[in-house]
Amino acid sequence: MTTIKDVARLAGVSVATVSRVINDRGYVHADTRKKVEDAVKALNFSPNEVARSLYKRKSKLIGLLLPDIANPYFPQLARGVEDRMQEQEFRLIFGNSDEDERKEQDYIQTFIQNNVVGVISSTNYPHSSIYENLKIPVVFLDRTSLDSPSVYADGREGGRLAAREIIKRGSRRITVMQGPSHIRPAQDRFEGAIEIIRDAGLDYSVIQTTSFSFNEAGLWAEELFSKYSDTDGIIASNDIAAMAVLHEAARIGRKVPDDVQVIGFDDIPMSSLLSPGLSTIRQPAYEMGREAAGLLIGLVEQAPIENKNIQLPVGFIERGTTRKVNSNG
Repeated sequence: MTTIKDVARLAGVSVATVSRVINDRGYVHADTRKKVEDAVKALNFSPNEVARSLYKRKSKLIGLLLPDIANPYFPQLARGVEDRMQEQEFRLIFGNSDEDERKEQDYIQTFIQNNVVGVISSTNYPHSSIYENLKIPVVFLDRTSLDSPSVYADGREGGRLAAREIIKRGSRRITVMQGPSHIRPAQDRFEGAIEIIRDAGLDYSVIQTTSFSFNEAGLWAEELFSKYSDTDGIIASNDIAAMAVLHEAARIGRKVPDDVQVIGFDDIPMSSLLSPGLSTIRQPAYEMGREAAGLLIGLVEQAPIENKNIQLPVGFIERGTTRKVNSNG
């Protein structure tokens, strides 16, 4: 493997001179620069970002941590981050924590060892000491923290929207899937939905879930219909849970939306491909990723930043798992 020392030896210059040419830092005589460039070409030398960081004050590497890459929502976030980072010539190191705190901590250590200059994290544990002890900027994405930069959607309003729409369409025995208790955006959705249901004077049931993953969603759907067989409206904690509910409803013969209406949360790409298509609350995932990347770049470059907590709006997407509104009242 060709190293920067090999380039220096062939060009007849010091390693420091090669570094200045590669990183375009400091004065190098035109003739010397050409010798270095010719040596780089001759040896087909392509320094990676970690190697660059040894010769620069700052690397161009960013750590991106997601909780569950199997959930199609999170790649949407990642794409927004990546596109914005590439515009500024930053590169990503990616970690998938599987919602496991120990695995998450291992990835953070890997990021540090690779000399990242900042981290974007969709962590389930924003108050973990590992973030408090980091000496580099951190932005939480799709997660909130009062004392750290964050980019997130308006989950409380999303919950309110879901409840308003399902009530408007005739549901009266509503079950709300609460979402993980330790994830603030999940609780915002839940609290927003309950607020509207209570204001409407309706009874409601709750199914507590502990993650947003595929693995347990089917079990929660079975529990829901087993405990609350007469429910006629379900507000799911995310689209994955909503899809599990649709599958279980079909299995037990409950017609959607005639017998039971279902509203998801996220608007992942496959939501529109289901039959019936899933009515859901859309989070602008791609835009959230871009905002998080822009915020982190500003922090890394120590630029003036007016708002370190960015909340994006949500919206109701009407498809086939909810009934049409009765225009006659």
